[in-house]
Amino acid sequence: MKLRVLQFMLLVCTTTVLMVGCTKLDLTPTNDLIADNVYTSVGGYKQSLAKVYGAFALTGNASVGQPDIPTEIIRDEGNSDFLRLYWNLQELTTDEAVWSWQSDGGIQGLHEMSWSSSNSIINGLYYRSYFQITLCNDFINQSSDDNLNRRGITGADATEVRRFRAEARFIRAYQYSVLMDLYGNVPMVTEATQIGGTELPAQIQRRDLFNYVETELRAIETDLPAARTNEYGRADQAAAWALLSRIYLNAEVYTGTARYTDAITYCNRIIAAGYALHNNYRELTTADNHLNRDEFILTINYDGSSTQNFGGTTYLMHGPAGVPGDISGSSGSWGGLRITQQFVNLFADRTGATDTRAQFYMTGQNLEVTDLYTSTDGYSSTKYRNRTRSGAPAPNQDVARDFSDIDFPLFRLGEIYLTYAESVLRGGTGGSLTTALDYVNRLRTRAYNGSAAGNITSSALTTNFILDERGRELWYEATRRTDLIRYGRFTTAAYLWAWKGGVRGGAAVDSRFNLYPLPPTDLSANPNLRQNPGY
Repeated sequence: MKLRVLQFMLLVCTTTVLMVGCTKLDLTPTNDLIADNVYTSVGGYKQSLAKVYGAFALTGNASVGQPDIPTEIIRDEGNSDFLRLYWNLQELTTDEAVWSWQSDGGIQGLHEMSWSSSNSIINGLYYRSYFQITLCNDFINQSSDDNLNRRGITGADATEVRRFRAEARFIRAYQYSVLMDLYGNVPMVTEATQIGGTELPAQIQRRDLFNYVETELRAIETDLPAARTNEYGRADQAAAWALLSRIYLNAEVYTGTARYTDAITYCNRIIAAGYALHNNYRELTTADNHLNRDEFILTINYDGSSTQNFGGTTYLMHGPAGVPGDISGSSGSWGGLRITQQFVNLFADRTGATDTRAQFYMTGQNLEVTDLYTSTDGYSSTKYRNRTRSGAPAPNQDVARDFSDIDFPLFRLGEIYLTYAESVLRGGTGGSLTTALDYVNRLRTRAYNGSAAGNITSSALTTNFILDERGRELWYEATRRTDLIRYGRFTTAAYLWAWKGGVRGGAAVDSRFNLYPLPPTDLSANPNLRQNPGY
């Protein structure tokens, strides 16, 4: 079964980012719900771990109305969950997506690459990441060996809680990898940071943060459950390997030093662990995609009845413009998300009749985005469908069909194959061009419904081909901005798409847009911080 975070009695922090106390779910203060009354057993620790994981999928302590991130930072709670914020910054700024609602807070300026430090989506993701980091820090503290001994938790129970602690450390490392990728030099808080103390967090440099994330992931590797042995939706060794492979692939951007050999090493570990490509690409993003455990390494789990908010895969189901509800499995389209013609043209056959990864809704939609904020300009996505693979309603469908049951893959084998191939092409050792070609053609054979008609030869296997293939394989999975930056095509004139730089035909922009700015509120509150150049 999925990890149903709302089936636990959730514990919640009462501060915006740093935790100083706990309350019950309704936020009514009590005198008895203190740490030593909660962390009395493995069950108590697992309940608390659920809140740590739940911060991926939820906006607060109820479906709506009790947001983790104050409305002063993000006016609309529906745009305050992790995935919607992260996805917007990774996709709306690229050729893969535009959004029609110009009045939505933070939208204007994202696709045009003209954002400022006051952008609510940029600031929202920053605070959302730190909120989850703070939950992790508290859990790590509460599960320390000293606390376990003091609370009489020993033997097999203590061993299990230590595994929980390793999972919290993984989630913290993951969020720091997000901050490293999007913001660069950020404040550093760990379980050793004194809550409410007079010493403000220091700013860590991007290179040093890379070293921290790498060291953390390697340190917990043997403490995490073995690959493919943990509950679905929870981190194991393969999740740590996948994150390592991802940061090694981008290490030259983060540190100035390439680490492609290390990327290959960790790809090999994942592949040797027994993962396999699911046999149908279009089943990767359906309402019963929790059955795809052959390919999925780690997911954010969604449930149409118990993770109800307007972010996550609900956003990716409802958001595409013009898509009828009987196709998306929803109550209807929000008329928002569309795709630039430059990205659509990565597919030789836009209909999806040959390459099934082309999942575009074209009826009533123009190919070209001539007006950035007109909902009929640009094809729409049908990739996220809130129906089962048989076409039946979602298994946990709410009556109104308003909320998604589709899990989001943070890491899957398809990405690992492409990381391996690119790392080999860029000179990494420990792999081979023959194996790289085989992995790419496995992806393309699946995409072509088992046919080898789309397979390529070794002469076609280039780094440029891999960028395009990552687009085709991983589109709408929140990787595009990072990929374009690695290839030097995000802000430069090397690749232009509609309305990049605020120009219909696309234009280069200042290189400062390779990083997002730090929130002005943090800069004002913490004199240790320095803003990213150009903001």
